[in-house]
Amino acid sequence: MYAWDGGPALVQTVDFFTPIVDDPYLYGQIAAANSLSDVYAMGGRPLTALAIAGFPQDTLDHADIAAIFRGGYDKLAEAGTALLGGHTIRDSEIKFGYAVTGAVDPARVLTNAGARAGDVLLLTKPLGTGVVGTAIKSGRAPADVVETASTWMRTLNKAAAEAVASTVGVHACTDITGFGLIGHAMEIAAASRVSVEIRAASVPLIDGVRPLVASHRSGGMSTNRQHFGGKVLLPADLPRDLEDLLYDPQTSGGLLLSVAAEHRMALEAALAARDVSFWHIGRVIEQDAAGSILVV
Repeated sequence: MYAWDGGPALVQTVDFFTPIVDDPYLYGQIAAANSLSDVYAMGGRPLTALAIAGFPQDTLDHADIAAIFRGGYDKLAEAGTALLGGHTIRDSEIKFGYAVTGAVDPARVLTNAGARAGDVLLLTKPLGTGVVGTAIKSGRAPADVVETASTWMRTLNKAAAEAVASTVGVHACTDITGFGLIGHAMEIAAASRVSVEIRAASVPLIDGVRPLVASHRSGGMSTNRQHFGGKVLLPADLPRDLEDLLYDPQTSGGLLLSVAAEHRMALEAALAARDVSFWHIGRVIEQDAAGSILVV
């Protein structure tokens, strides 16, 4: 964040990745939504974007390249974000995303460091995009599951961020991306010096994803478990597929919000008024030396 006297602060973020879906236009949309998400998670409003792309020189049809850029542009337009230009290079593997500049009120910057014991945890998108993306790569993802996951991934976090900005009492916020729900909840716990309790049965999942988990665990899921698992307490009867999904790396995931209990209803009303889905998945508790994340 860069702030100066008498005006809003600037926030800057950059994100790009390889294709997670087969459709080039949809890939461009998802890449844009994902790149914008960090600005929304900070309580900001994205203003401008620069495209970042890498494409194979001879093996990718020019129409597909155009569709990727068009998908990204259309999603930026939906967000009210101006595309100023960008940079493209030759690369053996397709890569696409944006560097985004946004504005934020310096007095209302959201971080992952403000959660307080007693807060309620809300999540605005279901989990499972990592599993679905892995299944797509192997050609084993059912069309209806792909459609559902794609709809969530291309959905902006704009309306959710506007709901947060219209209320008070949100102490911490992060978007759920590569570290999965466990990893990003762990970041909130560590930065805020609290513990987080997650009710596994209340965590939303993409319809149809659970049957795919056993055969489509991504490398990122294993990495997240190795990195964060030592500070997670799990119930003995937690199904393995559900445990895996808690570690599943997400693309263009939802916002994880830590809100004071007395302001929960007002936030939920603001989210509902903007047609934003949300789930109450847990709470913030006093720091526990036994672990930062308690799954119940």
